[in-house]
Amino acid sequence: MSKKKTGLGRGIGALLDNIDVDLDPTASGLQAEEKVQILKGTAEIPIESIELNPFQPRRDFDEEKLKELSQSISNHGVVQPITVRLKEGTTDRFQLISGERRLRASTMAGKTEIPAYIRLADDQAMLEMAIIENIQRENLNPIEVGMSYQRLLEEVNLTHEQLAQRVGKHRSSVTNYLRLLKLPPEIQKGLQNGKISMGHARAILGTDDIATQLLVYGETLEKALSVRAVEQLVRQYASFTRSTGSKKVAAINQEIKRVQDDLCKRYDRKINIKHKSNGSGQIVFNFNSKDDLNDLLDTLDG
Repeated sequence: MSKKKTGLGRGIGALLDNIDVDLDPTASGLQAEEKVQILKGTAEIPIESIELNPFQPRRDFDEEKLKELSQSISNHGVVQPITVRLKEGTTDRFQLISGERRLRASTMAGKTEIPAYIRLADDQAMLEMAIIENIQRENLNPIEVGMSYQRLLEEVNLTHEQLAQRVGKHRSSVTNYLRLLKLPPEIQKGLQNGKISMGHARAILGTDDIATQLLVYGETLEKALSVRAVEQLVRQYASFTRSTGSKKVAAINQEIKRVQDDLCKRYDRKINIKHKSNGSGQIVFNFNSKDDLNDLLDTLDG
């Protein structure tokens, strides 16, 4: 018989597949038979015994939708149990892993108990479960998704490949969400507020220049541009920048040549100026013999 996988690789569904666990009876104050009862399937637990998840990625909850969910819970009860863990060092206190909206709505509906899956999880596993569960929500905006991905990379130490597997997305999709976090805050806010779509944001990322990104964003809002129009606008700005840059480089090179010619005439010898794009460079004086070098040094000293 193959061993059942217990990893987090299939998203939040996988987290709840393995609710039945075998426990060491000495792990806390509960007796073995009590542990088996409380940690298998679901249990109705007092709402007042549940602490909110300190790792909850989401902080804003739509009050109107909470009221709608509260009314549904009043009529039909909690359809999907929340997920909690037993708080370390206690036998009757819990920390929420996922389901804060259901918990808040149940409290709003006047419920005193709520069905819950009770799991064993350390802080890192709890953070990972909370973030992945949060990502599964359909109403997250692209910036919230990108920030959740970033937290999984930084705080759970996942690679891009592992992250893609955890959330059930292609790696390219994960990368696209993470790239959104490179946009200026003003554009990120516009994406969060629905002023532009993710397609617009990705088109704006066609240039790395922040000033150009902000110009394109402003024009997108002003003219209600389509994604295709934004892509074209970014290409136009990029073409203009390349053209202007080439003209600027040509002008600099011409000025360097003029100064080089002046120096050659002044010192009556071959002189080369090497100029770099960052503004640094070298002036090279050429000499043909030791005596010629001494003449050059006397000239420079004088």
